[in-house]
Amino acid sequence: MNAPAAISVFLVDDHSVVREGYRRLLERSVGIRIVGEAANAADAYSEFQRLNPDVVVMDISLPGASGIEAMRHMLARDPRAKVLMFSMHDEPIFASRAFQAGALGYVTKASAPEVLVEAVRTVAQGKRYLSQDMAQTLALQSVGGGEAGLNVLSNREFEVMRLLVTGDTVAVIAEKLQLSAKTVANHQSAIRQKLGVETSAQLVQVAQRNGVVADKP
Repeated sequence: MNAPAAISVFLVDDHSVVREGYRRLLERSVGIRIVGEAANAADAYSEFQRLNPDVVVMDISLPGASGIEAMRHMLARDPRAKVLMFSMHDEPIFASRAFQAGALGYVTKASAPEVLVEAVRTVAQGKRYLSQDMAQTLALQSVGGGEAGLNVLSNREFEVMRLLVTGDTVAVIAEKLQLSAKTVANHQSAIRQKLGVETSAQLVQVAQRNGVVADKP
C-alpha cells in the first residue's frame, strides 16, 4: 500500500525569521512538506497560482494588502483553496472576519507549536480549526454580548477601515487594494455613516474599542 502524499504547505509572513521557524516546525512533522514562501500579499497570490498548495498558512498583517485580502483573491481563483490564518491578533474581530472571508482555520501565534501542526492537518482535510485560546475568547464574547459594532461593515469596508486607522491615505489604500481612489473614498463615507462617526479620530476610537488597533499608552 502506498503511503499518503505529504500535505503541501505554503507559508506567508513578512518576517523571514518567523517563516524559518514555521518551516522547521512543520517539516519535523511526518507527512508535511513546505513548498514555498512569500512575504506579502502580491507575491502570495502569484506563488499560490504557481504552487497550488494543499494548505496556505498566512499571517493577517502583511505589508500592503492584508492576508485576508490575499485570501480573497486566492478563493476567487480557486474556491477550494484551504487557508489557515496564523496571527498575532487574538481579538475576536480578526478571527470572525477571517472566517467570514473564507478561512478554514485561525491560530494565534501564542499557541503551542503542536497546535499549528494539528491545525494544518485539520485544514488539509477541509475541516475548520480554531485554536483553544481564540475559541474561549469568542465564547466569552458571545456570552457577554461583545462589541458588535463592526459587524455592520462588509469585508471590503473592514479592510479599508483597518488601513484608514493605521494612517494610510485614500490614495495609498487605493494602490494597496488595487481600487480607484473614488471607490475607496466611497467606502470611507459608507464606513463613517454605518459606524456613526464624523472624524478620523472617532473612527480610530471605534477601532480601538474593537481591538483593531491598540490603545495608545
